[in-house]
Amino acid sequence: MDIRSLGLEGVFEIVPRKFGDHRGFFSETYNAKSLAEAGIDLQFVQDNHSYSAAKGVLRGLHYQLPPRAQDKLVRVIRGAILDVVVDIRKSSPTFGKWVSLEVSAEKWNQILVPKGFAHGFVTLVEDTEVVYKVTDYYSPEHDRSIRFDDPAIGVEWLIPASGVQLSDKDRNAPLLADADIFA
Repeated sequence: MDIRSLGLEGVFEIVPRKFGDHRGFFSETYNAKSLAEAGIDLQFVQDNHSYSAAKGVLRGLHYQLPPRAQDKLVRVIRGAILDVVVDIRKSSPTFGKWVSLEVSAEKWNQILVPKGFAHGFVTLVEDTEVVYKVTDYYSPEHDRSIRFDDPAIGVEWLIPASGVQLSDKDRNAPLLADADIFA
């Protein structure tokens, strides 16, 4: 696996090796030992899968508070997304900073989102499927969101705000300044 830092502490792009021939391909998309050797030692407990029929479906910015915070390992099995990660740790020197990465089936890449970061993505094409592993189970009482278009964060989503499709939860999410976040 190729692993590279995306500039925020603990946020990495991971590109598994892919072996192909006339029949198709084989890829080991997750290997705990390989990641641990690279300093990423996580125990995933749940896999999630989302499907978006349209371009411009925006999901996020989501996170869970401690003690149910989650690390996420996100990949796309069909289509493409712009994946966004925002540092929401008040004590961090990069608090409020964000990075983005195009994650796609074609690029065969993944993004690791650590605890203490809000996460979201927007679909760049129709019929996009995203699968991701998490290190803790979903907990409704710890589940939180931040507005995708918070001007204090200033995420550049590549799709105009007028062109995104949102859930009511995401449309009504608080700004970072008003959100419950990490200390």
